[in-house]
Amino acid sequence: MQNAKTVLITGASRGIGRACALKFAKNGHRVIINYNKGKNEAQELVNIINENGGYAVSYQADVSDAAEVEEMFSKINERFGGVDILINNAGIAKTMMFCDMSEKDWDEVFGTNVKGMFNCTKQAISYMVNKKYGKIVNISSIWGMCGASCEVAYSASKAAVIGFTKALASELGPSGICVNCVAPGVIDTDMNNNLTNEDKDELCAMTPLCRMGSVDEVADVVYFLSGDESSFVTGQVISPNGGFVL
Repeated sequence: MQNAKTVLITGASRGIGRACALKFAKNGHRVIINYNKGKNEAQELVNIINENGGYAVSYQADVSDAAEVEEMFSKINERFGGVDILINNAGIAKTMMFCDMSEKDWDEVFGTNVKGMFNCTKQAISYMVNKKYGKIVNISSIWGMCGASCEVAYSASKAAVIGFTKALASELGPSGICVNCVAPGVIDTDMNNNLTNEDKDELCAMTPLCRMGSVDEVADVVYFLSGDESSFVTGQVISPNGGFVL
């Protein structure tokens, strides 16, 4: 494919990251699947993409660890020269009362959700600046927009993703790099498997479209922000949430 780009998706072994990987591969892009612990799921995804005529490879790295991220990018740069599109998707949540949250819990959430984004972006932008082209899409959440009970660390980290996106878009705009944020609503992912059916029903009732979103619907928004169709869009927060936040 003439306009094929090299795309790195962090936390791509499942959920939204996996749907993004399939979307980019289907449209002819070179997909790099990052994972931390989901080696088998990542390899299965690589096989699915390659067996269906796409191109995918996987690299293990804990994005919260700067040394591991640097090593991953060293391999990526040697093989591909760099990445044209970076999807900072890796994220974790710890659902609990704030008074029960330890410093370790807090640091783990921010380590993946915020520092991980910092580590990967820091490594990616030198190549993008030299090319005067790049797309960075950071995955936040509606809880980063309005906050959620028993999700203080997660909400705070996802609010940080939004602030990071806006500031970096302003800084990198003169270099031809677009930085945007996707803040999904209640999506049918593994992260929400801890919810009871009653909780899910209540969240659907709070959503004007009366249902949970799908990972494919989020991937569609991510793909749009990564393409030429969004060449004049930067520093924005797009929230596929079914009207949950208006």
